[in-house]
Amino acid sequence: VAAIIANLHDIVIILGFFAFFQWEFSLAVLAGILAVLGYSVNESVVIFDRIREAFRKFRKLSTPEVIDHAITSTMSRTIITHASTEAMVLSMFFFGGPSLHYFALALTIGILFGIYSSVFVAAAIAMWLGVKRDDLIKSPKKDHDANDPNAGAAV
Repeated sequence: VAAIIANLHDIVIILGFFAFFQWEFSLAVLAGILAVLGYSVNESVVIFDRIREAFRKFRKLSTPEVIDHAITSTMSRTIITHASTEAMVLSMFFFGGPSLHYFALALTIGILFGIYSSVFVAAAIAMWLGVKRDDLIKSPKKDHDANDPNAGAAV
């Protein structure tokens, strides 16, 4: 739920910029929005996977501490990934001509707000919803009775 809200946040921000400034909305802009959506989904998966790993690794930390550690540990990866992507998008913006102008503009807005939403919005909503260790890590299976012929059988 947190990742969905964070990804919708990115799309609403981009659409809001285009509506507020009355920029031209075309198929290229739609392609940019869909690219940002895919980019944000990937970033949310990375953040939440790191949260799951941190829950498994640091058993004594509280939920806010685990989320903080997960975000901190992904920061260098996030900065490098977004900076290299933004460098390419800015080159499209400045040298791509009028056909790529709004596409690159949508990507620039999406990349900048995608960092914010994946790191701060998604993780905060997950914490607000009460995510805890038991939600993300399977509890060990209990031993079944050795005399039960149906123990462990697939249903």
